[in-house]
Amino acid sequence: MSPSSDHGELIVEQPSGNHQPDDLTGRALRLRIRQQEILAELGVLALQGTKFIDLLNHTARLTAEGLGAEYCKVLEYIPAENRLLVRAGIGWDEGVVGSASVGADLASPAGFALRTGKPVISNHLENEQRFRTPELLVEHGIRRAMNVILQGDGSPFGVLEVDSRSEGEFSEHDVAFLQGAANILGMAIEQQQYQRKLKAALDRHQVLLKEVNHRVKNSLQVVSSMLQLQANAVGDPDLSERLNEASTRILAVGRAYERLAYNADYENIDLIAYLREVIADIETAVAPCKIHLDAPDEIHFAADRAILVALIINELVSNAGKYAYPDGREGSIWVRVAQAEKHAVSVSVRDEGVGLPAGFNPTTSKRLGTRLVNALSKQLGAELTRPSSATGTNFTLLVPRERIAAH
Repeated sequence: MSPSSDHGELIVEQPSGNHQPDDLTGRALRLRIRQQEILAELGVLALQGTKFIDLLNHTARLTAEGLGAEYCKVLEYIPAENRLLVRAGIGWDEGVVGSASVGADLASPAGFALRTGKPVISNHLENEQRFRTPELLVEHGIRRAMNVILQGDGSPFGVLEVDSRSEGEFSEHDVAFLQGAANILGMAIEQQQYQRKLKAALDRHQVLLKEVNHRVKNSLQVVSSMLQLQANAVGDPDLSERLNEASTRILAVGRAYERLAYNADYENIDLIAYLREVIADIETAVAPCKIHLDAPDEIHFAADRAILVALIINELVSNAGKYAYPDGREGSIWVRVAQAEKHAVSVSVRDEGVGLPAGFNPTTSKRLGTRLVNALSKQLGAELTRPSSATGTNFTLLVPRERIAAH
């Protein structure tokens, strides 16, 4: 047959003399059964997500076994060089795998299989007139070879080739087995290439997301600084106080974006490390009061929910610093964070100051800070309580790790 045969037609060297049909002897039957077992084994290896190079080597070894051949190789197409690189193989001399290559043009058996998608059988390489015999095969004394295309993700990955130094002939049954092995390997290659592309896209997404978080953090810090400057220059103590409160709220949100910008996990942050930074910022605003944080080493929390928790703590601590210890008195404010149960976190803010005014009702208070605490608690789906205390005030918040959907 000539290389211009219709697509999908088997390109096979015509043997000289009379060709006798292959009798299905017991040995041949056992070989066909073993070939089916090998294809099943390769399918399992592909589904198990075997490491890529290991899968290539397993395919080369099992394919050679299934065809009773001494050599097999997986050839990867290198477009820039228009050559096929030996990526994996069995039987070859040291230094061949990973270094040797053959031409990928139509005059090469492997190149013809790659370009046309047609299987190629060369049973008598010493008499081959259709293609040139690659030097690699000549050096190893190869007498006969088969090549089939290896498909990849959108374009051919390369060629699967089996070679033998022994006499005999590869048949159409053999090329069907070889193509079956190539199809299984091709599906695995396509899947792994797709996964690599998906990972690369995810990595790019994460880089962009971190850059966005970094820019948001910088913008919020600028706004916070501007509010502080305005608070210092306004000349009105009441307005100055309100501007500073707004600045600390913005800074608390900015701290979360700062963690997201440098955190490997772009959805969760360490709540405790984040709150330490937020509390350090608040402490300057409530001086001379001292804030004590009692918390475990770390609690991982969804970033958007951690921001709400920090804003509630910011309001409760600021209120304690403003009202619990009047006339600039020193005092302590305790913030306690603990894992309450498997799916919730307990947060409490306590002081030993003068306590709340008689008849004070947090749920109906018109104070902005108290209204913010109530609104943010509701947004979190959290339970806000005020346990009785001999001195001072005590607010406790039970926060679910995830928002509980309303029925």
